[in-house]
Amino acid sequence: MDRLSPLLERFRVQAQLFHEGPLCGITHFDARPGRAFLHVLRQGQMELRHPARSGLPRRQRLTEPTLIFYPQPWVHDFHNAPEDGSDFLCATVEFEGGGDHPLVRALPPLVVLPLHEVDGLGDALNLLFREAEQVRCGQRLVANRLFEVVLMQLLRWMIQHPQRLGLEVGLLCGLADPKLAAALVALHERPGEAWRVETMAELAHLSRSAFMTRFKAVLGESPAEYLTQWRLAIARQRLRQGEAIKRISDELGYANPSAFSRAFAQKVGASPRDWLSQQGA
Repeated sequence: MDRLSPLLERFRVQAQLFHEGPLCGITHFDARPGRAFLHVLRQGQMELRHPARSGLPRRQRLTEPTLIFYPQPWVHDFHNAPEDGSDFLCATVEFEGGGDHPLVRALPPLVVLPLHEVDGLGDALNLLFREAEQVRCGQRLVANRLFEVVLMQLLRWMIQHPQRLGLEVGLLCGLADPKLAAALVALHERPGEAWRVETMAELAHLSRSAFMTRFKAVLGESPAEYLTQWRLAIARQRLRQGEAIKRISDELGYANPSAFSRAFAQKVGASPRDWLSQQGA
Protein backbone atom coordinates (compact mmCIF):
# COMPACT_ATOMS: atom_id res chain seq x y z
CA MET A 1 0.00 0.00 0.00
CA ASP A 2 1.40 3.38 -1.05
CA ARG A 3 0.71 5.69 1.88
CA LEU A 4 2.70 8.68 0.58
CA SER A 5 1.84 9.21 -3.10
CA PRO A 6 -1.84 10.19 -2.61
CA LEU A 7 -0.67 13.01 -0.34
CA LEU A 8 2.18 14.26 -2.50
CA GLU A 9 0.31 13.97 -5.79
CA ARG A 10 -2.19 16.51 -4.47
CA PHE A 11 0.23 18.61 -2.40
CA ARG A 12 3.59 18.63 -4.13
CA VAL A 13 7.02 19.17 -2.61
CA GLN A 14 10.02 20.72 -4.38
CA ALA A 15 13.64 21.00 -3.24
CA GLN A 16 16.30 23.41 -4.45
CA LEU A 17 20.00 22.91 -3.70
CA PHE A 18 21.73 26.14 -2.67
CA HIS A 19 25.00 25.04 -1.04
CA GLU A 20 27.55 22.28 -1.42
CA GLY A 21 30.83 22.18 0.50
CA PRO A 22 32.29 23.44 3.80
CA LEU A 23 30.62 25.96 6.09
CA CYS A 24 32.98 27.60 8.57
CA GLY A 25 32.33 29.94 11.46
CA ILE A 26 28.70 30.93 11.99
CA THR A 27 26.14 30.38 9.23
CA HIS A 28 22.71 31.93 9.79
CA PHE A 29 19.49 30.69 8.19
CA ASP A 30 16.47 33.00 8.29
CA ALA A 31 12.87 31.88 8.61
CA ARG A 32 10.71 32.89 5.66
CA PRO A 33 7.05 31.93 5.22
CA GLY A 34 6.64 28.83 3.09
CA ARG A 35 10.35 27.92 3.13
CA ALA A 36 11.61 24.76 4.78
CA PHE A 37 15.19 23.47 4.97
CA LEU A 38 16.84 20.10 4.48
CA HIS A 39 20.55 19.93 5.35
CA VAL A 40 22.93 17.02 5.04
CA LEU A 41 26.02 17.06 7.26
CA ARG A 42 28.23 14.88 5.09
CA GLN A 43 31.30 14.87 7.32
CA GLY A 44 32.82 16.75 10.25
CA GLN A 45 31.20 18.19 13.34
CA MET A 46 29.12 21.22 14.14
CA GLU A 47 26.77 22.76 16.68
CA LEU A 48 23.18 23.53 15.80
CA ARG A 49 21.70 26.53 17.63
CA HIS A 50 18.23 28.07 17.93
CA PRO A 51 16.97 31.30 19.53
CA ALA A 52 15.73 31.33 23.09
CA ARG A 53 12.02 30.60 23.57
CA SER A 54 11.75 29.05 20.11
CA GLY A 55 10.69 25.72 21.58
CA LEU A 56 13.67 24.03 19.90
CA PRO A 57 16.87 22.97 21.69
CA ARG A 58 19.18 25.96 22.21
CA ARG A 59 22.28 23.90 21.29
CA GLN A 60 22.69 20.48 19.72
CA ARG A 61 26.08 18.98 18.91
CA LEU A 62 26.34 16.82 15.78
CA THR A 63 29.37 14.55 15.45
CA GLU A 64 28.44 12.17 12.61
CA PRO A 65 26.84 12.37 9.14
CA THR A 66 23.31 13.62 9.82
CA LEU A 67 20.09 14.81 8.18
CA ILE A 68 18.69 18.06 9.59
CA PHE A 69 15.13 18.77 8.45
CA TYR A 70 12.98 21.82 9.24
CA PRO A 71 9.49 21.23 7.76
CA GLN A 72 8.46 24.72 8.91
CA PRO A 73 10.29 28.06 8.82
CA TRP A 74 12.62 28.29 11.83
CA VAL A 75 15.63 30.50 12.43
CA HIS A 76 18.74 28.40 13.02
CA ASP A 77 22.53 28.76 13.05
CA PHE A 78 25.38 26.39 12.27
CA HIS A 79 28.53 26.90 14.34
CA ASN A 80 31.68 25.36 12.85
CA ALA A 81 35.30 25.91 13.82
CA PRO A 82 37.34 26.51 10.62
CA GLU A 83 39.56 23.52 11.33
CA ASP A 84 36.63 21.10 11.58
CA GLY A 85 36.24 20.83 7.81
CA SER A 86 32.53 20.09 8.01
CA ASP A 87 31.00 19.38 4.61
CA PHE A 88 27.35 20.15 3.85
CA LEU A 89 24.65 19.93 1.25
CA CYS A 90 21.82 22.39 1.88
CA ALA A 91 18.47 22.75 0.12
CA THR A 92 15.34 24.79 0.58
CA VAL A 93 12.11 22.82 0.47
CA GLU A 94 8.80 24.23 -0.73
CA PHE A 95 5.66 22.44 0.42
CA GLU A 96 2.72 23.36 -1.80
CA GLY A 97 0.29 25.31 0.35
CA GLY A 98 2.95 26.07 2.96
CA GLY A 99 1.51 25.57 6.43
CA ASP A 100 -1.65 24.08 4.91
CA HIS A 101 0.30 21.11 3.56
CA PRO A 102 -0.95 18.03 5.47
CA LEU A 103 2.58 16.78 6.11
CA VAL A 104 3.78 20.15 7.38
CA ARG A 105 0.96 20.12 9.92
CA ALA A 106 1.79 16.56 10.93
CA LEU A 107 5.57 16.74 11.23
CA PRO A 108 7.60 17.89 14.24
CA PRO A 109 9.35 21.28 13.87
CA LEU A 110 12.81 19.69 13.69
CA VAL A 111 14.05 16.26 12.64
CA VAL A 112 17.71 15.36 13.32
CA LEU A 113 18.67 11.86 12.17
CA PRO A 114 22.05 10.18 11.69
CA LEU A 115 22.25 9.05 8.06
CA HIS A 116 22.82 5.41 8.97
CA GLU A 117 19.40 5.21 10.64
CA VAL A 118 17.41 5.84 7.44
CA ASP A 119 17.20 2.63 5.43
CA GLY A 120 17.81 2.96 1.70
CA LEU A 121 19.23 6.46 1.94
CA GLY A 122 22.82 5.58 0.99
CA ASP A 123 22.31 5.09 -2.76
CA ALA A 124 20.34 8.31 -3.19
CA LEU A 125 22.89 10.32 -1.21
CA ASN A 126 25.81 8.88 -3.16
CA LEU A 127 24.17 9.98 -6.41
CA LEU A 128 23.42 13.40 -4.92
CA PHE A 129 26.99 13.87 -3.67
CA ARG A 130 28.45 12.92 -7.05
CA GLU A 131 26.10 15.23 -8.92
CA ALA A 132 26.67 18.17 -6.57
CA GLU A 133 30.46 17.88 -6.90
CA GLN A 134 30.62 18.15 -10.69
CA VAL A 135 29.59 21.00 -12.98
CA ARG A 136 27.76 19.38 -15.87
CA CYS A 137 24.81 20.18 -18.10
CA GLY A 138 21.63 20.12 -16.04
CA GLN A 139 23.60 19.60 -12.84
CA ARG A 140 21.45 21.93 -10.75
CA LEU A 141 18.19 20.36 -11.94
CA VAL A 142 19.44 16.82 -11.38
CA ALA A 143 20.72 17.72 -7.90
CA ASN A 144 17.33 19.24 -7.03
CA ARG A 145 15.49 16.09 -8.11
CA LEU A 146 17.93 13.90 -6.16
CA PHE A 147 17.40 16.04 -3.06
CA GLU A 148 13.68 15.37 -3.49
CA VAL A 149 14.43 11.63 -3.62
CA VAL A 150 16.35 11.99 -0.33
CA LEU A 151 13.35 13.82 1.13
CA MET A 152 10.99 11.04 -0.04
CA GLN A 153 13.23 8.46 1.63
CA LEU A 154 13.15 10.48 4.82
CA LEU A 155 9.35 10.82 4.70
CA ARG A 156 9.04 7.06 4.18
CA TRP A 157 11.17 6.48 7.27
CA MET A 158 9.10 8.93 9.32
CA ILE A 159 5.84 7.23 8.34
CA GLN A 160 7.32 3.93 9.49
CA HIS A 161 8.76 5.31 12.75
CA PRO A 162 6.59 8.15 14.09
CA GLN A 163 7.34 7.23 17.72
CA ARG A 164 11.06 7.75 17.05
CA LEU A 165 10.15 11.37 16.30
CA GLY A 166 8.28 11.74 19.56
CA LEU A 167 4.89 11.64 17.81
CA GLU A 168 2.11 9.91 19.71
CA VAL A 169 -0.90 11.14 17.74
CA GLY A 170 -1.57 12.57 14.27
CA LEU A 171 -1.40 11.78 10.58
CA LEU A 172 1.97 9.99 10.62
CA CYS A 173 0.79 7.75 13.45
CA GLY A 174 -2.34 6.97 11.44
CA LEU A 175 -0.36 6.10 8.33
CA ALA A 176 1.91 3.90 10.45
CA ASP A 177 -1.12 1.95 11.69
CA PRO A 178 -1.66 -0.93 9.21
CA LYS A 179 -5.44 -0.94 9.68
CA LEU A 180 -6.10 2.81 9.75
CA ALA A 181 -3.71 3.42 6.85
CA ALA A 182 -6.01 1.59 4.43
CA ALA A 183 -8.89 3.92 5.29
CA LEU A 184 -6.70 7.05 5.25
CA VAL A 185 -5.25 6.25 1.82
CA ALA A 186 -8.78 5.78 0.45
CA LEU A 187 -9.88 9.14 1.91
CA HIS A 188 -6.84 10.83 0.41
CA GLU A 189 -7.46 9.28 -3.00
CA ARG A 190 -11.24 9.84 -3.12
CA PRO A 191 -12.14 12.87 -0.97
CA GLY A 192 -15.37 13.54 -2.87
CA GLU A 193 -16.90 10.14 -2.19
CA ALA A 194 -19.97 9.96 0.05
CA TRP A 195 -18.02 8.41 2.90
CA ARG A 196 -19.76 6.59 5.74
CA VAL A 197 -18.00 5.45 8.89
CA GLU A 198 -19.12 1.89 8.17
CA THR A 199 -17.34 1.99 4.79
CA MET A 200 -14.14 3.28 6.36
CA ALA A 201 -14.34 0.61 9.08
CA GLU A 202 -14.69 -2.12 6.43
CA LEU A 203 -11.50 -0.90 4.75
CA ALA A 204 -9.73 -1.10 8.10
CA HIS A 205 -11.20 -4.56 8.82
CA LEU A 206 -12.62 -3.28 12.10
CA SER A 207 -16.07 -2.97 13.56
CA ARG A 208 -17.62 0.48 13.45
CA SER A 209 -17.11 1.13 17.16
CA ALA A 210 -13.56 -0.24 17.17
CA PHE A 211 -12.69 1.88 14.15
CA MET A 212 -14.10 5.06 15.70
CA THR A 213 -12.24 4.47 18.95
CA ARG A 214 -8.95 3.60 17.26
CA PHE A 215 -9.14 6.48 14.77
CA LYS A 216 -9.77 9.07 17.50
CA ALA A 217 -6.98 7.67 19.69
CA VAL A 218 -4.39 7.59 16.91
CA LEU A 219 -5.35 10.64 14.81
CA GLY A 220 -6.62 12.84 17.62
CA GLU A 221 -9.92 13.57 15.85
CA SER A 222 -12.94 11.71 14.53
CA PRO A 223 -13.05 10.31 10.97
CA ALA A 224 -15.64 12.95 10.01
CA GLU A 225 -13.46 15.76 11.38
CA TYR A 226 -10.41 14.42 9.57
CA LEU A 227 -12.29 14.11 6.27
CA THR A 228 -13.59 17.67 6.61
CA GLN A 229 -10.09 19.04 7.25
CA TRP A 230 -8.71 17.05 4.30
CA ARG A 231 -11.40 18.41 1.99
CA LEU A 232 -10.81 21.96 3.19
CA ALA A 233 -7.06 21.65 2.63
CA ILE A 234 -7.78 20.62 -0.96
CA ALA A 235 -10.32 23.43 -1.29
CA ARG A 236 -7.83 26.09 -0.17
CA GLN A 237 -5.29 24.72 -2.63
CA ARG A 238 -7.83 24.78 -5.49
CA LEU A 239 -8.91 28.32 -4.60
CA ARG A 240 -5.30 29.50 -4.76
CA GLN A 241 -5.03 27.88 -8.17
CA GLY A 242 -8.03 29.90 -9.39
CA GLU A 243 -10.57 27.10 -9.72
CA ALA A 244 -14.28 27.95 -9.64
CA ILE A 245 -16.19 27.31 -6.44
CA LYS A 246 -18.72 25.10 -8.25
CA ARG A 247 -15.99 22.87 -9.61
CA ILE A 248 -14.39 22.58 -6.16
CA SER A 249 -17.70 21.73 -4.50
CA ASP A 250 -18.41 19.05 -7.11
CA GLU A 251 -14.94 17.51 -6.72
CA LEU A 252 -15.24 17.36 -2.94
CA GLY A 253 -18.71 15.84 -2.83
CA TYR A 254 -20.80 18.78 -1.63
CA ALA A 255 -24.42 18.98 -2.75
CA ASN A 256 -23.93 22.44 -4.27
CA PRO A 257 -21.64 25.51 -4.04
CA SER A 258 -23.75 26.99 -1.24
CA ALA A 259 -23.29 23.90 0.92
CA PHE A 260 -19.56 24.01 0.27
CA SER A 261 -19.34 27.73 1.10
CA ARG A 262 -21.24 27.22 4.36
CA ALA A 263 -18.96 24.36 5.42
CA PHE A 264 -15.89 26.36 4.44
CA ALA A 265 -16.98 29.47 6.37
CA GLN A 266 -17.91 27.41 9.45
CA LYS A 267 -14.41 25.90 9.70
CA VAL A 268 -12.21 28.65 8.25
CA GLY A 269 -14.08 31.69 9.56
CA ALA A 270 -14.59 33.34 6.17
CA SER A 271 -16.33 32.57 2.91
CA PRO A 272 -14.16 31.09 0.14
CA ARG A 273 -14.05 34.42 -1.72
CA ASP A 274 -13.27 36.43 1.42
CA TRP A 275 -10.58 33.93 2.43
CA LEU A 276 -9.00 34.10 -1.01
CA SER A 277 -9.01 37.90 -0.85
CA GLN A 278 -7.25 37.73 2.52
CA GLN A 279 -4.49 35.63 0.91
CA GLY A 280 -3.75 38.50 -1.48
CA ALA A 281 -4.96 36.49 -4.47
